[in-house]
Amino acid sequence: MDVEAPRGLLRWFGELQDPRKDRTKLHLLGDILVITLCAVICGADSWTEIELFGKSKRKWLQTFLELPNGIPSHDTFGRVFSLLDPQQLEDCFRKWMAALAQSRGGKW
Repeated sequence: MDVEAPRGLLRWFGELQDPRKDRTKLHLLGDILVITLCAVICGADSWTEIELFGKSKRKWLQTFLELPNGIPSHDTFGRVFSLLDPQQLEDCFRKWMAALAQSRGGKW
């Protein structure tokens, strides 16, 4: 795997504001986003399943994520996503998808 890929993915989410207070940030927003995206792509459909995915793939995730406090709990995933601005998240996601489509010449 290209270890730069998550950083490339995160550039599309760079405008996403992290609404958490600094003192409550045990996990990096980028780590939370990447774990969630990977887990959902692999079929996870709940915060508990996303946490389980992260725990089961921790060794792999540590090759490209910082994970300063390990894998976030399902409560942390839910809490962080409940605080994010949905429009900002959608805008970032759309830009990422548009860039993927453009990189493939608009063909899937």
